[in-house]
Amino acid sequence: MTVSTRSLLDLLRPGSSRSDSKPFERGLEAYENQQYLEALRFWRLASQAGDPEADYRIGLLYARNEGVIGSLPDAVAWYERAALKGHTEAQFQLGLIYFNGVNATVGPNRPEMWRQSTAARLGDKAVNLHDLVFPNGIGVPRDIDAAFLWLSVAAEAGKAEAQAILGDMYANGQGCTKDHAAALRWYEAAAEQKAAAGEFALGDVYYQGRGVPVDFAQAAIWYHKAAEQGHVRAQVALAFMCLKGTGLPQNVEEAARLFQSAAVHDDTIALYNIALLRLSGKGAVKDLDRAETALRKAARKDYLPAIQALAEFYALGTAAEPDLREAAYWYEKAAERGDTQAQFLTGRFYATGTGVPPSIRQAAKWFERAAEGGHATAAHNIAVFYLNGRGVARDVATAIKWFERASEGGISAAGVQLGRLYSAGNGVPRDQVRAAEWLSKAADGGDADAKTAYAMFLIQDEPSAERLAQARALLTDAAEAGHPAAAFQLGGLHMGRSGGAVDLPAAAQWFKRAASAGHVEAQHTLALLYSDPKSGLKDPQAAAGWIVKAADGGNAAAQFKLAVMYCTGQGVEQDLANGVTWYEAAARQGHTTAQYNLAVMLGRGQGRDADPAKAAEWFEAAAKQGMIEAQLAIGDALRAGNGVAQDRDQALYWYRQAAQQNNEGARRRLQAMGESVG
Repeated sequence: MTVSTRSLLDLLRPGSSRSDSKPFERGLEAYENQQYLEALRFWRLASQAGDPEADYRIGLLYARNEGVIGSLPDAVAWYERAALKGHTEAQFQLGLIYFNGVNATVGPNRPEMWRQSTAARLGDKAVNLHDLVFPNGIGVPRDIDAAFLWLSVAAEAGKAEAQAILGDMYANGQGCTKDHAAALRWYEAAAEQKAAAGEFALGDVYYQGRGVPVDFAQAAIWYHKAAEQGHVRAQVALAFMCLKGTGLPQNVEEAARLFQSAAVHDDTIALYNIALLRLSGKGAVKDLDRAETALRKAARKDYLPAIQALAEFYALGTAAEPDLREAAYWYEKAAERGDTQAQFLTGRFYATGTGVPPSIRQAAKWFERAAEGGHATAAHNIAVFYLNGRGVARDVATAIKWFERASEGGISAAGVQLGRLYSAGNGVPRDQVRAAEWLSKAADGGDADAKTAYAMFLIQDEPSAERLAQARALLTDAAEAGHPAAAFQLGGLHMGRSGGAVDLPAAAQWFKRAASAGHVEAQHTLALLYSDPKSGLKDPQAAAGWIVKAADGGNAAAQFKLAVMYCTGQGVEQDLANGVTWYEAAARQGHTTAQYNLAVMLGRGQGRDADPAKAAEWFEAAAKQGMIEAQLAIGDALRAGNGVAQDRDQALYWYRQAAQQNNEGARRRLQAMGESVG
């Protein structure tokens, strides 16, 4: 219930109050009946008679917005009248208000909203009206010195809550010089009155050794006293002591009980810890649903450990199947709070479209934030983004900066990238010395891929015997560590590449190591070795086996070779349908001869039903890659309208392409069509 301005002025008008006996009691009776305006009238009379309790009660009306427009500055004015007359509760309330300060609040029926509204309507005239209605202003500046003064007075008068707060002020040096001995005295005074805040503070004093020797047992005693009174922070502190066995026997069940008691009051730390205990089933019955609920409550309070735990809960599918949408949501929340690992994971989610719509820009943003926080893998990732212009504008200088950061963080792949950039002069001046430095540094870290990259750098451009030997040693170390790419390169060295001595049996052994580990190019190379009569290693059955593996692995040359084998019955049972299938696989990867052979078979209906239109498509694909036979074939198809619409001009175009390569068949076709050969 609020009083109108007119009613308030009536109350203030001289002679408006009648003489009443026991005005304070009558005001109290009116207040209990929620007749706040009547209570104000009677308490004003009592105040005029010098009653400090009436002053304090009027202050409460202003503080609670009861019968008057709520205003803490006005409440302070009435509290001060009571406090100066020795009213302990008023002194305490003043201390609290000055300790925290009060900003002008905006909202319905709030002084600041009223001030803004009248200023907008009345302009300069509003100032006088506002001063009349709110003579004490609309805010209370924080004043630690005043807070210390009034809390000291209330504490001396025996107010337990004031004693506990005064102890905190001495402990922290607020409004006074830091004094742990004085803090201890006031905490003890509050605790003697069984004030939970004082008991809890004493627990902290002994736990942390603030002005006294650390005494966990004594800390546990005081925490227990406060916890029994429902002090939430004391319950949490005592729970941790029970959980860890600090100052008292370890008791996980009691820890769980205390965490749960505090969690009922939505204490963030208690919610998080009871959730962990319910997830593990330690000290509490394992209950994933209740654990998730507690984690979610704590996470919604912006508690980072709970956000992280909730993200992991959904990512791992702790309760059921993983829920990657929920996981991504909570990881991003943690990322926004500055958690570096969460920023990196959020970047990966956006890069792969896991739980969120894919977004390279968002991935780049989160990788860069994680990199700025020192995450080495994120630094490598954002460097790759800058190098390739993915999600960010291409910027080689920035890419190099992040590659260097990643290398410093132990990511050898970053050193390899730097070496390759300087070696090739990709976006930076070509610098073989710096390239060698970065590749050598990466290889020194022991990473097999880095050793392989450095070895390949050493054997480029006709290497010396010394560099060749160093490269061979690096590749051998990497290959022996199980790195297939190194074994493949060693095989190449033994075949005489880069000036190495030719040793085909040794080459075959290294190729076999790489091939057995799934290295597709090694599988194809090994098949060629076993197919070559000059190698001294000819083994048609082994060759066929490795060709199949390489073809299955996506090697276009192997797919073409396998198609030929099926079509000719060489090393396998003849099977034209399989031949067409493998020709098509190689053709789709751009293998020119495979495209041409596939077109021939489709045109003739070999291994598959005849399909002149498809045949024409593949002839054209091979023709575009410069194959003369394909250029003649697509020209013939266009000239005759076989699988495509007749098109003399296009036919002439392809014949001329072939004729430019001095093909006699193309010349004859042009002459037959009455065209000059040129």
